[in-house]
Amino acid sequence: MSSTQSIVTVVIILMIILIVAFMVIVNRRQLREIIELDNLISKIEKMDLQQDIERLNKMELAGESLTTLTTWQNCYQDAIENKIPQVEQLLEQAADQNVHYHLFKAHKNIKQAQEILQPTYDDVKNTKEVFTELLESNRENQLQYEALLKLYRQMRKAVLADSFDYGAALDKIETELTALEADFAEAKGLTAQGDQVEAKRILSKIKVALNNMQDKLPKLKQSRHELDSVFQAQLSELSDTYKLMMSEKFYITKVDVLAEIKKIQQQVALANEFLADLKISKLADEIQEIKQKIDYLYDLLTKEYQAKPFIEENQDKIQRLLARGQVESKNLVEKLRHIDESYELTHGELDESRELEQEVNDLNRQYTVDTQNIADGKGVYSEIKNSWLDLLDRLRAISERQKQMAQDVEGLYDSENVANDSIKRFKQEISLVYRRLERKNLPGNPDTFIQMYTLVVNEVGHVAEELSQVRINMEKISTELIQISDDVERLKREADDIINSADLVELTLQYSNKYSGNDAVKQAQQKAMQLYSQDFNYKEALDTIATAIEKVEPGSYQRLENIYYSERKNS
Repeated sequence: MSSTQSIVTVVIILMIILIVAFMVIVNRRQLREIIELDNLISKIEKMDLQQDIERLNKMELAGESLTTLTTWQNCYQDAIENKIPQVEQLLEQAADQNVHYHLFKAHKNIKQAQEILQPTYDDVKNTKEVFTELLESNRENQLQYEALLKLYRQMRKAVLADSFDYGAALDKIETELTALEADFAEAKGLTAQGDQVEAKRILSKIKVALNNMQDKLPKLKQSRHELDSVFQAQLSELSDTYKLMMSEKFYITKVDVLAEIKKIQQQVALANEFLADLKISKLADEIQEIKQKIDYLYDLLTKEYQAKPFIEENQDKIQRLLARGQVESKNLVEKLRHIDESYELTHGELDESRELEQEVNDLNRQYTVDTQNIADGKGVYSEIKNSWLDLLDRLRAISERQKQMAQDVEGLYDSENVANDSIKRFKQEISLVYRRLERKNLPGNPDTFIQMYTLVVNEVGHVAEELSQVRINMEKISTELIQISDDVERLKREADDIINSADLVELTLQYSNKYSGNDAVKQAQQKAMQLYSQDFNYKEALDTIATAIEKVEPGSYQRLENIYYSERKNS
């Protein structure tokens, strides 16, 4: 046998093995599917629906329950008599074909059996659930009927016992409860007839109605209590209190209290109509609105009642404060008018004091109106209280401002004396500066010093003239005195610089004579003398000669300067 033939033989053998293996695998898989379908048939048989049908037939169902039983019983009979026998036949054929490895035929029958049996199983399962529900509904309906009837009787008994507490709502409550008796009778009749489905629906309707009534009863009882007891007592109290307050000269303008009470009574009547119709939502809204209106009236009367003691306790006190305020305002205006004759009040103090005086007088007039209204029985205490609290605050603010203004103007006299003393002192200091320069017998004074001296003398003279006026502006003068003080100090420093520079020029020129043979020093001496004696520029003269000797003898000028200031300090 050639190698090619050997390969072909091996390939053929392998293919045969694979085919055989495939057939075995398919055979076993299809066998499992047949067994699963057999098990599904067994499950259907174990549901024992025939027994359920017999029990249900004994219950003598009627109406919708009987219709339901018939429908699902027909479904079950079709499965038992037609579909399951057909599936069993297909499975027998498939099992035989599978044993003889007619695999494709077996697969076809198995597939057909599956398509029939699975829906059949689902139908039978649903039938079982429906039958179970029908079997249990009778017992459940009976238990629910008894429970609801018990609740109903308890509710009727409670309503009867507390009938007074429901007021106008009682008739409608009795009507609705009585209507439930017909529902109970219908549910009982349907149960007796075997129509458990319809009986269950009626019982559910009864349950909803009883639960609704159970929820309404406490709300109706509470609402009746508020309408007939709480609100009536409150409105009566409000009416009596208002009439008493009117007799005691209280005065209320915001609302007509008695008319408002009458309107609330009408609302109470409307709420009672909602109560009688068991309109819980509208009833609750109406009661809430009534509460708000009653609370408003209580707040209104309470506010007026509580305001009266304040009026009585503070009436005389405020009168005294206003009288004192008028006196203080008048005195301040007179004081400022007198001061204004001698001093310029630059911040409008006099006009402001007059405005404050007018405001105090206006407050007093309003107080007079308020007290007259109280005496005539036309004073609204709460409004007057608020007005007087504002009045007291304003009086305090006015008094504080007037005190501040008085303190500010009282310092004007002292400021004038200080200003006069300052002018005298400045004149003395200026004179001393000028005499110091005269004593030095200098060739002359620099132009910058003369300008500064003239400026300061004129400033002092100007302020002295202002102080001699009939009306003086102390604020302006104070500002000018500050400037003069600065200028006098500048003048002193300028005079010191002139004296020191002149002395150092003389000292340095004397020292420079030792270098008179030096042309640069000699020229510097000549220029310095010109600046000193002709131009009166002592600072530049010093710089000229100091620079020259520093070049020929470094450090010499600094030594001379140190000696000069040291001797001056010790002198």
